[in-house]
Amino acid sequence: MEDLLERWQLTLGDEYPRGAAGRAFRVDCADGTPAVLKLIHPHRESLQEADALERWDGDGAVRLLARDDDAHAVLLERCEPGTPLSQLPTEDAMDVLVGLLPRLWKDATGFVAIDDEVDYFVEDIETCTDPRLRDAALAYLRDLVPTQGERVLVSQDLHGDNVLAAEREPWLAIDPKPLAAERELSAAPIVRSPELGHSRRQALYRLDRLAELGLDRERMIGWTVLHSVAWSGGADFVPTHMETVAWLL
Repeated sequence: MEDLLERWQLTLGDEYPRGAAGRAFRVDCADGTPAVLKLIHPHRESLQEADALERWDGDGAVRLLARDDDAHAVLLERCEPGTPLSQLPTEDAMDVLVGLLPRLWKDATGFVAIDDEVDYFVEDIETCTDPRLRDAALAYLRDLVPTQGERVLVSQDLHGDNVLAAEREPWLAIDPKPLAAERELSAAPIVRSPELGHSRRQALYRLDRLAELGLDRERMIGWTVLHSVAWSGGADFVPTHMETVAWLL
């Protein structure tokens, strides 16, 4: 990290609470601009994080200021005050997301397609200990992937804590886990997001609001089921996600 601080002429500040995807630090650039230095844990889901930020180019998302792919590091615009969208009531948060999502559906050229990730999804889904949920997720995976509509850039992890209050725009998306997939996959992290309210009524409300964007309701349900099971590591790991899956089924 010392090399990055010197090369990018950064003054190091406090570290943000650690997450599963990496470490992030408040920094100040040489001209005083506040920024965030993020050190990304190498993983296939985050390998194209910088590419997604470049493709978004600050349109509804944090700006990418610099990148070092060898060091798995990015320098990002800092969101101030940085309040997560999850602090809003579900209805207000969904107003933001319904307005934000179409701006994030950029051209997906160059991004890994979900079609090429099927084996990984199967492997992850098969760790689920509930045979009903596991079988449903595998069935949706078989049905949805080959019948997709137009592929766009989709952020697989756009939940209530990955959209932050900022100054340049009221709300900006962070931490993309990009894939080239149909738009309906975008529903998965939002519908299952317990940060936006964890109840059957609230999950179905989020589904209804996303349908306002012209998204197919049944395909959104299918993507949410299969993606949530794949990302939850089984019912014992993220029980709230599995509860949402059960409600949708």
